[in-house]
Amino acid sequence: MSRYDRREAAVRELLESGHTPLPPGLCAASVRRGRRLARRRAVARRVLWALVFAAVVAFTVWAAVARPWVEPPSEITPPLTGW
Repeated sequence: MSRYDRREAAVRELLESGHTPLPPGLCAASVRRGRRLARRRAVARRVLWALVFAAVVAFTVWAAVARPWVEPPSEITPPLTGW
């Protein structure tokens, strides 16, 4: 009998018995952990949205002040030809 067969037999025996022994408080601990993970994910999502919003606001303010789409004024006078 291979190791896989022994494991499969053990799992089948546990499933067929109808009652698998679980440690007391496992359900409550799982619920607490799930709530904690959900809360952390929600906080992380809010923080990321706040960072995205702040980046959009910062970019908008910079674009309004710097106006990168406008060509800068020429600092050198073009040569006068044809006089």
